[in-house]
Amino acid sequence: MNRSPTLPDVPAADARPFLSLVVPVFNEVESLGPMHQAVVAALEPWGKTWEAIYVDDGSSDGSFEVLRGLCERDPRVKAVRFRRNFGQTAAMAAGFAHAAGEVICPIDADLQNDPGDIPMLVAKLDEGYDLVAGIREKRQDKALTVVIPSRIANRIIARVTGVALQDNGCTLKAFRAEVLHDVRLYGEAHRFIAAFAAMAGARIAQLPVRHHARRWGQSKYNLSKTFRVVLDLITVRFLLAYATKPTYFFGRFAFGCFGLGGAALVWTLVQKFGFGIFVKDQPMFLVGIFFLLSGMQLLLFGLLAELNMRTYYESQGKPTYFVRERINVGTPARP
Repeated sequence: MNRSPTLPDVPAADARPFLSLVVPVFNEVESLGPMHQAVVAALEPWGKTWEAIYVDDGSSDGSFEVLRGLCERDPRVKAVRFRRNFGQTAAMAAGFAHAAGEVICPIDADLQNDPGDIPMLVAKLDEGYDLVAGIREKRQDKALTVVIPSRIANRIIARVTGVALQDNGCTLKAFRAEVLHDVRLYGEAHRFIAAFAAMAGARIAQLPVRHHARRWGQSKYNLSKTFRVVLDLITVRFLLAYATKPTYFFGRFAFGCFGLGGAALVWTLVQKFGFGIFVKDQPMFLVGIFFLLSGMQLLLFGLLAELNMRTYYESQGKPTYFVRERINVGTPARP
């Protein structure tokens, strides 16, 4: 097993660091030592306080033992260990939940992202942005199985969500911490953090970042994740457009069915009184009944979804809006 290198003694971080680095880890035993050395080399000259939260997503190769050693040597290093593998989205969600910094920056543990780009992304936030996303330049991945599918996916995601990020799959981003307070991640939704942030009114910028070839371990990406991403994309689109008004979604289809059903029944009457064709001999009568019943069911689904939505927001005291700032007024007792 590889052991982490000896790091110099450093003082404990402030009660609230300026930056929280969130690093999902899954079987990266060989890269963790060099990764942390690169983080220290990038952030020490920067002069701002920081912490690094490594989330071990059920590794089986001794990664957590390396993290334990890093925590003992550097008090700015925090480690969270899952009981089993839950996936990158869960690891990032856990890192965000444990982060104490004013700015939160997720980054991969394999050193394909360059920690040296972090100060540049954070500096961009000072221009008034809430989220700065990295765009991997000259990607060092396999073109056929990774790069090309990624480009296609980025275009689809941009079209569906309305958030035109060039590289949704780039983990390296910088967020203002408050942007992530109401973001809940499930499935493979870490790719859609920018879309959720945009739903909350976040101002988003993009910057090119460096990308390096993997030197240790195996890539965790495979094409089977594409199907899960597509399903999550459907969910994200629904949440973006109809989270607080689900009856609008179901209502469109319900009225469409009512229209088709009504047209079929009108045609049935025309056939009966215009051409003497009895109802029992007309399949359009059954088609009309089918569409009318389908429309009624969709309308009822919409009403049930509306009741669930209202229960969700009201029972937890969640607002249906997001406030950027207040002047001469405090936070209301109720949202």
